[in-house]
Amino acid sequence: MNHPFATHFRRLHRSFHTLAALAVLSLFTGCNPSGSPNALSEVPPCCRPTPPSQPVSDRSIYQLESVWTSDAGKEIRLGHLQGRPQVVALFFSQCEYACPILVNDLQRIESALSPAAREQVDFLLVSIDPTRDTPTRLREFRSEKHLGTNHWTLLTGREDDVRELAAILGVNYQRDARGQYAHSNLITLLSSGGEILTQLKGLNQSTDDLVRLISDLPNTPSGSQP
Repeated sequence: MNHPFATHFRRLHRSFHTLAALAVLSLFTGCNPSGSPNALSEVPPCCRPTPPSQPVSDRSIYQLESVWTSDAGKEIRLGHLQGRPQVVALFFSQCEYACPILVNDLQRIESALSPAAREQVDFLLVSIDPTRDTPTRLREFRSEKHLGTNHWTLLTGREDDVRELAAILGVNYQRDARGQYAHSNLITLLSSGGEILTQLKGLNQSTDDLVRLISDLPNTPSGSQP
């Protein structure tokens, strides 16, 4: 007859191995697109806990009911990003000219922020090419452009939903016979409630005013403050 203590020990042993296996598995699936050993400290915005529901104005993009899929494979509504300012651009990963510059402009904004302000703002890239920009392709793009895991969201969605969001943000785009897109080059700053605060038009423009505005937002402390 087995001693009760021995039986209890075997159960604990099995539980430990099960938990360990799940922990290892989580490093390579779901909401850890990088597969980084620091996964627990690199949770992308799409995988943060759902924020408490807050009223939004009729000018907020967070009123949209559309469902999007992140490069981590998680389905979210845009309202999931509520609570932090968002620096937003529409792009496509196969772009041969404008989009790499546009993404670089977002990275310049991120680099110019003080460390304190940088921790309080997120960056959002939404694909206008949902057929080719699958979650897997967006995950590859994140790696290619060295986009940080814990403050960057990459989303793909249904064509109609992309068109709706683009119209709200004032982005026009049209696909040509080669599969390239002629599109507006706009960077949009959203408030924590999803309202458009300002937009930067064009490529390789000065980001100084936008960086100052982000730093002066109530929940993004400026590096010049004590």
